[in-house]
Amino acid sequence: MAHPSQLGFQDAASPVMEELLHFHDHALMIVLLISTLVLYIIVAMVSTKLTNKYILDSQEIEIVWTVLPAVILILIALPSLRILYLMDEINDPHLTIKAMGHQWYWSYEYTDYEDLGFDSYMVPTQDLVPGQFRLLETDHRMVIPVESPIRVLVSAEDVLHSWAVPSLGVKMDAVPGRLNQTAFIASRPGVFYGQCSEICGANHSFMPIVVEAVPLEHFEKWSTVMLEDA
Repeated sequence: MAHPSQLGFQDAASPVMEELLHFHDHALMIVLLISTLVLYIIVAMVSTKLTNKYILDSQEIEIVWTVLPAVILILIALPSLRILYLMDEINDPHLTIKAMGHQWYWSYEYTDYEDLGFDSYMVPTQDLVPGQFRLLETDHRMVIPVESPIRVLVSAEDVLHSWAVPSLGVKMDAVPGRLNQTAFIASRPGVFYGQCSEICGANHSFMPIVVEAVPLEHFEKWSTVMLEDA
């Protein structure tokens, strides 16, 4: 959960998000090293009084400034490709949920159950209870079992939307007439907040996403109650 004046990312709640945080630190360290080197060269060139007007070419320097950037790009590309393939990998999901974007709410359908589905609307500010977050709470949460592979099928009924939960490292476009899919594993119990991340009209800012990860036995009790109320 983000908090006021936060500078970093939200706490990771899935293996993919942990990998993304590690890659961010890796790439940022490379950028800092490059920036430091460039700044040092600029300061050295401006401050030194030594000049050499007679060097027309240098084979050694040309090799260095050709090979070094290539090595740096490889050091960035390899872990990036690894994470891309990891995010696309969906093996034997324990639960499949269809998330449908509407103007301006989400609906969820648990496809492994016959009649388990509901709409998820933002809770108005005047209806919030102490401890709830403004513009982030919904009347129905998407409940999932913790430490289980979850597949989410994402689409939209009207315009482009985007289903995004930063703590889980998930962001998938919801396109009318197209069924996209993504997968994640919640590594710990908790409530994770997200929002539509594609401008979709006047109330784009008022269609939050709330994912609640619970132990398997709690999920089974919740699904039983939801099926009885259907």
